[in-house]
Amino acid sequence: MSSHRMLPRPAVFTPARRVALAGTACAAVLVAAAPAAVAAPAFDSQGYVDSTARCTAPDTVVVFGSTAGSRVAICSIPDGGYEYRGVRVRDGARLIAVASRSSDGAFTVANDGVEYMVTSSALVISVGERVIRDEPMVDFHRPGASTESAEEPTPTTPLPPPLPAEEGGS
Repeated sequence: MSSHRMLPRPAVFTPARRVALAGTACAAVLVAAAPAAVAAPAFDSQGYVDSTARCTAPDTVVVFGSTAGSRVAICSIPDGGYEYRGVRVRDGARLIAVASRSSDGAFTVANDGVEYMVTSSALVISVGERVIRDEPMVDFHRPGASTESAEEPTPTTPLPPPLPAEEGGS
């Protein structure tokens, strides 16, 4: 009996297969390395057009902004208080609630044990001490100020159109 060991047959990479594998590898690298670019939805002096994240008269906009997953507006209401108007983009879930302003300029909302904090750089959602989501702002506005952006320029890929839950903005 001979003691020949069978070696595995090497894979055959034809030129066409090499090109296909190289293309697949390059595409995977590009997808992994590409930043998630999201452009600001249409807006005017009251907030985002056709969105819950918009102030309507007699309220006036204080700030408004968008993250990759949310749109928010803080409105000044006639009694001197503030109102948070936010919408989650993926499913149109809305929250309209009384907001307060802290000494550092952040706006906060407490709703059923969940706290929402809006700053020029992020929307932070937490329960107690635990942060649920920390969404960087990709677009941020204050009346009379130029568009602000947190660390990066505003990307150019548009968000999808407003969801049915956002239509009307009132």
